[in-house]
Amino acid sequence: MTSKDSSQEEVSALVQAKMRDIEVAQGRRKADLVLKNTTYVNVFSRELCCGDIAISCGRIVGIGSYQGEQEVDYSGRVVIPGLIDPHIHLESAMASPAEFAKAVLPHGTTSVVTDPHEITNVMGEDGLEYMLQSTEGLPLDVFFTLPSCVPATPIDENGASIDYHAFTSYYQHPRVLGLAEMMNYEGVCSNDAEVIERIVLAELYNKQVDGHAPGLAGEKLAAYVSAGVYSDHESSSAEEALEKLRLGMHIMIREGTAAHNLAQLMPLIQEQYADRLMFCCDDKHPNDLLEKGHIDAIVRSAISQGANPITAVRIATYSAANYFGLRGYGAIANGYKADLVVLDSLEHFNVLAVYKAGKLTYSDAKVSPFSRPRINERLYERAHHSFNMPTLTAASFSEDCERGVLGIIPNELITNDCGFARNIDVSNDILKIAVVERHRATGHIGLGYIHGYGLRAGAVATSISHDSHNLIIVGADENDMALAGNCVAQMQGGIAVVCDGRIVASVALPVAGLMSDQSLEDINAQLEQAKRAAFDLGVCENVDPFMTLSFMSLTVIPTLRITTRGVFNVLSQSY
Repeated sequence: MTSKDSSQEEVSALVQAKMRDIEVAQGRRKADLVLKNTTYVNVFSRELCCGDIAISCGRIVGIGSYQGEQEVDYSGRVVIPGLIDPHIHLESAMASPAEFAKAVLPHGTTSVVTDPHEITNVMGEDGLEYMLQSTEGLPLDVFFTLPSCVPATPIDENGASIDYHAFTSYYQHPRVLGLAEMMNYEGVCSNDAEVIERIVLAELYNKQVDGHAPGLAGEKLAAYVSAGVYSDHESSSAEEALEKLRLGMHIMIREGTAAHNLAQLMPLIQEQYADRLMFCCDDKHPNDLLEKGHIDAIVRSAISQGANPITAVRIATYSAANYFGLRGYGAIANGYKADLVVLDSLEHFNVLAVYKAGKLTYSDAKVSPFSRPRINERLYERAHHSFNMPTLTAASFSEDCERGVLGIIPNELITNDCGFARNIDVSNDILKIAVVERHRATGHIGLGYIHGYGLRAGAVATSISHDSHNLIIVGADENDMALAGNCVAQMQGGIAVVCDGRIVASVALPVAGLMSDQSLEDINAQLEQAKRAAFDLGVCENVDPFMTLSFMSLTVIPTLRITTRGVFNVLSQSY
């Protein structure tokens, strides 16, 4: 059969399917499935409507009075479109994408847009391929934005650099929607030709360009938006977000594990701004996914703080789909994909059932079984062997030199500049912090100090260290710092908590040093044990011991950060 014949055959099949839908829509033929007697949120008229929802071949073909081969009565329940997370790093769940899907489906999430820049900073293009393969065929639509900064900035020592001319071929992939958060806003504002070219290439493929601009304002913000960046998830005040919105940006209201911005941005959640708003998580640790929820938790919180429920649902569904040009997503209307969530009520927002493309994927507190994607053997082996660094000793962290002190701010990603220190001083909460290059065996180790972490003894190490994902270690004792770092390296990645020469807790994350092959429940149990161990050693209760630490090396967020070369001031762009 020729390609022409094959194409004509495909067109004929689509024509027949559409003709069948037209028959169902007019009531001349039974639908595959009808959700009877529903009260549903109409995101277009912005009201609650009533009717039977008729579904054929995974799409909604009619709303009114219908009969189906299968019928389910949802009298007294509320149906909303499937929830969409427009910006998340799946790697932050520390589990496989299949486990992530299993965790978020009970919370009504049916689509996510992920930026895989964590794994691509470790594995380069192979990291993107790994994530594309591991998300294929899940009962959750996983779309992608291509990482814009690999490495995040020129000063970072990560595992791979990407040839963006070759990388742009991925824009032709049906699940790639745009260029991911442009973190290098300094490069944009200073007219770095290579950075600007990445934006231009995305525009040539008619793709979205996401932003990342904490605190950016005035003329620099104007330049950033003029360059073609049209969203931001880093606003921490209503005033900051409103300035960006007035310039045409879409605002992603973030409520994740590390950053909590909903309370500050609640003044924006009103009808006049709804089309420019989205809810996102950015990063979500296992416990939050299992215990608190996903996008549903943000909607529930917004409603409890006074948001109009229908406005909140629109923000969590159609606004996100519309921003990315996801035609047929985010609404309950004829021709739209039958991604539907059944709630007990809008006020309580408890998920009772979830339909993905018309198939029941969650009900009776159970996720329907689904097949796990298969990973290419070469990619699997590469992902599970990502550490290449020398063995650490106490001498690796010893020096007699003043270094900058990073000041942790609870529930924020930004840090304070707390001056200088020469030695560990536990009584004043001055601890040593180090970043060890772990990709290319360079032996580079950056040293500094940190305040606000609270550790009174021992050390904590993790290979989750945004965005280069080198090994980051904080400690009250240099021998324990070496042991914690070596433990993580031997596991090919993960988390270690050490005290008095003994490993008291660990979590193995052997997939690129970021994720585990275990179930989310098992990962969470190990992670919670490690957290308790860290808190027992004095880590402040208002600090997430590992996620907070993982952001201390992210050199695109003010004020001070730690890299493999030492303490870096983001504002002055100097060590």
